[in-house]
Amino acid sequence: MKLATYQDGSRDGQLVLVSRDLSQAHYASGIATRLQQVLDDWGFLSPQLETLYTDLNHGRLRHAFNFEPKRCLAPLPRAYQWLEASAYLSHEALLRQARGAELPDGFLSEPCLSQGGSDDFLGACEPARFASEAMGIDFVAELAVVTGDVERGASAGEALEGVRLLMLANGWCLRQLAPAEQARGGGSLHSKPSASFSPVAVTPDELGASWREGRVDLSLQTMWNGRKVGHCEAGAEMSFHFGQLIAQAAKTRRLRAGSIVGSGAVSKQDGSHGYSSIAEKRAIETLDSGAAKTEYMKFGDSIRIEMKGRDGLSLFGAIDQDLLSLDESAE
Repeated sequence: MKLATYQDGSRDGQLVLVSRDLSQAHYASGIATRLQQVLDDWGFLSPQLETLYTDLNHGRLRHAFNFEPKRCLAPLPRAYQWLEASAYLSHEALLRQARGAELPDGFLSEPCLSQGGSDDFLGACEPARFASEAMGIDFVAELAVVTGDVERGASAGEALEGVRLLMLANGWCLRQLAPAEQARGGGSLHSKPSASFSPVAVTPDELGASWREGRVDLSLQTMWNGRKVGHCEAGAEMSFHFGQLIAQAAKTRRLRAGSIVGSGAVSKQDGSHGYSSIAEKRAIETLDSGAAKTEYMKFGDSIRIEMKGRDGLSLFGAIDQDLLSLDESAE
């Protein structure tokens, strides 16, 4: 099942079902008006949506319409919780090695997660606006899951059963603001602005055999200003699968339906398939030649993040954003 949220002038938008090939859509208003309603009552509402989804894919719905990703908010425009992990240890190891820092104790055996702001996400095609290029604007191409209720102390297997939906995410990062926050010993606040999510969220069954033991065995493609910079396999080097990430988040507290857990930047240790964040590219340059050469993003840049299934079709639709200054209007 594929779900999206259309803009309708409200904070939480209007829930729509999207066909498997992302060509058609249909409002789900006869069943639910918002995605959070479905997550709160998954056992009762999701089977009804599945029936409607089947009819949509077979062309049996008279009021279906062409799907337009540009009309989408994030599937969950605001959520109860957004947690971002470092599930690809090669990424974090490169960043730390480039600045002469060591991995903390336990980093290799226990996943690390950080709490992000979840009250104001960006839609997949919504311009990303920042005050200054000097902040070190960086994209972070990653995967994310949306959970149902997960009990405190759940095992990794039990936590994996709580995955309701998968999405793509761009966990924007302002790299030049991070050192000061780290020096103060606090969490990432100013350096982690609103994240962006793919236009469509999908149930795990839509990935077929590519969803295996809490990992997605497909490549995540990243294009910066129209040039492919990343084609990173998301499953092979994911050190901690989503069940482990969710269980870590629920170690001392339960998670409520609608919690989002991101993987962090998808990464491959040898760097042969590009990168999912500029910081990783700069770290490799620093280690290779003693200095970073690639600059962070500039106003007017664009970023596109997408994942295609084994049939070559886009699974989630694309995050396709322009970078603008705060005082610049979108065309």
